[in-house]
Amino acid sequence: MVDAGLAGSFMWTFLRGGLRAAAGLSRLRCRSAAFASSGGGGGDVVVATAPAYGDLPGHMERAVVRCVPSEPKLSIWFVLSDGRAKHMLRDQTEPLGRALSRIATNAGKGHAKAAKKSKKARAEAGPAGEPVPAAPLDVRLFSRDGEAVAEEVPNAEAWQDGAVLQIGEVKYQVERNPPSITDLQLPRSLLAGFPVCPKIHTEFGAPQHSLFRWYREQPGGGGDEPCPGGAAWVETSDSERVFMPTNAHIGMRLKLRCIPGNSQQRYGLPREVESSGPVEAGPGACTFDSRHLYTKKVSGEGLIRTVSYNVLADIYAQTEYSRTVLYPYCAPYALELDYRQNLLKKELAGYSADLICLQEVDKSVFADSLAPALDAFGLEGLFRIKEKQHEGLATFYRRDKFRLLSEHHITFSEALLSDPLHKDLQEKLAPYPVAQEKVLQRSSVLQVSVLQSTHDPSRKLCIANTHLYWHPKGGNIRLIQVAVALSHIRHVTCDLYPSIPVIFCGDFNSTPATGMYSFINNGNISEDHEDWVSNGEEERCNMSLTHPFKLRSACGEPAYTNYVGGFHGCLDYIFIDRNALEVEQVIPLPSHEEVTTYQALPSVSHPSDHIALICDLKWK
Repeated sequence: MVDAGLAGSFMWTFLRGGLRAAAGLSRLRCRSAAFASSGGGGGDVVVATAPAYGDLPGHMERAVVRCVPSEPKLSIWFVLSDGRAKHMLRDQTEPLGRALSRIATNAGKGHAKAAKKSKKARAEAGPAGEPVPAAPLDVRLFSRDGEAVAEEVPNAEAWQDGAVLQIGEVKYQVERNPPSITDLQLPRSLLAGFPVCPKIHTEFGAPQHSLFRWYREQPGGGGDEPCPGGAAWVETSDSERVFMPTNAHIGMRLKLRCIPGNSQQRYGLPREVESSGPVEAGPGACTFDSRHLYTKKVSGEGLIRTVSYNVLADIYAQTEYSRTVLYPYCAPYALELDYRQNLLKKELAGYSADLICLQEVDKSVFADSLAPALDAFGLEGLFRIKEKQHEGLATFYRRDKFRLLSEHHITFSEALLSDPLHKDLQEKLAPYPVAQEKVLQRSSVLQVSVLQSTHDPSRKLCIANTHLYWHPKGGNIRLIQVAVALSHIRHVTCDLYPSIPVIFCGDFNSTPATGMYSFINNGNISEDHEDWVSNGEEERCNMSLTHPFKLRSACGEPAYTNYVGGFHGCLDYIFIDRNALEVEQVIPLPSHEEVTTYQALPSVSHPSDHIALICDLKWK
């Protein structure tokens, strides 16, 4: 078996060799919004004919065509012989002849300007001193078999992959919908010893099939490529999507060059991006370092490494109340989003998990940070935002172990009001209008995903993820919320996908002594349980409840999963179907000494006020 890193390095070297050898190779700065570098790259990009680098036609330039059936226009991008990059938008239904005429006009303008400036033109000037008008350029499009395409053919049909555009004496090979990069960004904060995961969006390609090259800044010049300020870029030996800077990189900026590709090894235009700042020193030892010793490798076939983690939303960490009351012991810089994201991405990547259920995930953090980073480590992400909030739930699953069958997310309040599944519960709650109103005011949601094993399609899983009401006196509200959750999960696992097991993760904001925990574990709760009056007589809502599942806490009952200055306790759980799944191992939590090194959580060595739960599960 060929090592993936060696294969990628060979492919990059092969492509680069082909690029340099190709006739017509040009270095130019992409000015078109559709093809230009983004994210502050600012460097020249090598543009060369693709994808057939090993068999380039002689003196053939490239004309890139983007044509999507759902859009009214197609775009055509090419570089004229005078170096001008042209980006044209034309109606897909327009006759080819009109597009060719427009190309001829644009190309002719360049020729006319050049003619006015040339000494030869002045020498050939007529009696009035004016240059002799240049003959109009012949612009034609030929099909792959060399036949001229009729001018009445619609653009969408005419501009096919492999066609040849001829402008005067210059020929261009048409590439229709090659892989392209629509967004390329590096994180704002770079720490030595922490992975740098670029955000990359592609069209007609995929990041996992793209090629990457990393460069470090070298002060004083002398590198492979110049960069502003007298420094230079030096190519590193790293050709992976994720770059791990070392202490040797402290004080240096980084640059990434990416060539987008697809599964057919077809490649598009390169893009570059430079980091906005230099690599800084990391914090040293973190609370999760010792846990990573247990999770160096992805679990084997038949095992399911599962993580549940409240990651502390930025909208809650970045408040005056958080800084002065909740977390006054935490260094202010350690509460900053960019800093915490560095720690979080390293922590999650190091768990080599198959399933990750996260709570308190900011919408922007999911899209711009966690999803791109975990995608680079083979995990696909799903997001469900809370109603009228900026944070929500995220579930990630390993692509080579699972595929997504369906999603069944709900908002508890909406489901209770409108879903017939919860009619009995609604009738039980109706005599208690104060408690009912409190339940309906909450924005809590349940994220439910049904996954299928890629190794054994007969094995399916229902993955549920939630974050229940937070208030210490809200035990009655949490009981109603989890009752709605379990009824909905029962519908998914009994009616829609009969007999599939469930893994129910989340921040339940309930210790093992509460009614909520007892209800999930035992399958019932009596109407005289003390939690029905958790917030006093006014909010009383006594009722008896049952559910059909046989669930247990996979990680047991740790002393705490939440450790802040004024509280510590076990609030987070991974509940599993004891009839179908069993626990292979539980990854030990950080020691008390590690947790309290900086008094409490979060800290400079831990990104959240919660601690991740991690266990390896296996099918019975």
